[in-house]
Amino acid sequence: MPESKTRESKTRVNPSGSQPTTRPSAIWGGRFTTGPDDLMQKINASIDFDQALASQDIAASKSHARMLAACSIISHQESRDIEEGLAAIAHQIDQDVFTYRRDLEDIHMNIEAALAERIGETAGKLHTARSRNDQVATDLRLWVRDALDDMDAALAGLQAALIDRAEENIDTIMPGFTHLQTAQPITLGHHLMAYVEMFGRDRSRVSDARRRLNECPLGAAALAGTAFPIDPALTAQDLGFDRPMANSIDAVSDRDFALDFLAAAAVSSMHISRLAEEIVVWSSDAFGFVTLSDSFSTGSSIMPQKRNPDAAELARAKTGRIFADLMSLLVTLKGLPLAYSKDMQEDKEPVFDAARSWSLCLAAMTAMIRDMVFNKDKMAVAADRGYSTATDMADWLVRVLGVPFRRAHGVAGKIVALAARKNCPLKDLPLSDLQAIESGIDQRIYDVLTVEQSVASRESFGGTAPHRVREAIAAARRQFLAGKNAPPPGHTD
Repeated sequence: MPESKTRESKTRVNPSGSQPTTRPSAIWGGRFTTGPDDLMQKINASIDFDQALASQDIAASKSHARMLAACSIISHQESRDIEEGLAAIAHQIDQDVFTYRRDLEDIHMNIEAALAERIGETAGKLHTARSRNDQVATDLRLWVRDALDDMDAALAGLQAALIDRAEENIDTIMPGFTHLQTAQPITLGHHLMAYVEMFGRDRSRVSDARRRLNECPLGAAALAGTAFPIDPALTAQDLGFDRPMANSIDAVSDRDFALDFLAAAAVSSMHISRLAEEIVVWSSDAFGFVTLSDSFSTGSSIMPQKRNPDAAELARAKTGRIFADLMSLLVTLKGLPLAYSKDMQEDKEPVFDAARSWSLCLAAMTAMIRDMVFNKDKMAVAADRGYSTATDMADWLVRVLGVPFRRAHGVAGKIVALAARKNCPLKDLPLSDLQAIESGIDQRIYDVLTVEQSVASRESFGGTAPHRVREAIAAARRQFLAGKNAPPPGHTD
């Protein structure tokens, strides 16, 4: 994500501002004769977190000013003065020298007040034909849209790392698991490509969320629209939206786009967590499939031999935090009548928090995938344990002897039981033992009892045979890494 979204803010916040609480608010003081209580200011102010929207707020305000001038609501000179003042404020914010005031509540009024200090009363014309309701809805949409673009790029980076490592391990044999029990031999390349598909679906959710989000709320004002002769299509186009929103009430009250972002983050982080769990398991002494470098491991304060996969564990743990962010916003929104309620101020922190966690986990996982060492010998030994070619034996009975699969399954089960009693692999059982269970078995059955032959035989589309994995890697590079219009795997003209 861009630095402006991820860095800790160094800008100064003046807790009390320049206005004593006995005076009416500069924002809505015309209706009130005294200012809010200090406690009310604390619960009401959002500037501590919504300052993250500063660049989006300035961009939307510039666009709004240009539209007002185009519609002859303000003069072109006033629009230029407003834009120049906003550009100067943006520079201050970029240089971390802008002072935010809590008594001004939010990012919108902080920027407008700073603009007034620079250009005088003309700054007050900027808020013509808009409300903080459509303003914040626009700002947050712009922020989420940027974040979705960042996440798509990060997901593509993770896919690229997985595809590269899969290509290195097209022929690397490992056990495939169900119930975390050895099931059938597979290739490591095939296993890694499964995650490429998962993260590809994550990218499709990101794309869908971005497409639904890309409508502009500006022009809705507080909820009912405005009597000024504005042109919402101008601001929509200027800000890169596809169109203005069709209903002014929906425009200010909709936060589906934030929920879409959080839902995409939740599913994607779940995929990250599954991969992280495999790294934790595979790096354990019991498995020993991978070795993490010092860059992504930590030690123990008491046990000097320990190498802990803390980066993977923390990526796994942050998934729960992202789930909570989604639930938090769902619960906040579930009982709100139309249109805007102050509850909706609580929409930003879950989104910002999830974005930080999701971005960090994607970066950490990408780096770990590129960094880890696969212990191929241990994987190969493990693949040969647990009678992983028993299914190949049953398939051979069906294919060669014409035995119905259900009976073949039972025969293979009896042979596995015999091998377990003798404590030997299936391939080491003498032919006479096999024929004692199924008389038609001949020497050819041994051709399917090695893990190498088992893997090579899985030639169905999407299977683990090395040439199929090679095809899948090429298709994934086209689909996910070479442009969004590339055909999906398996596509034919």
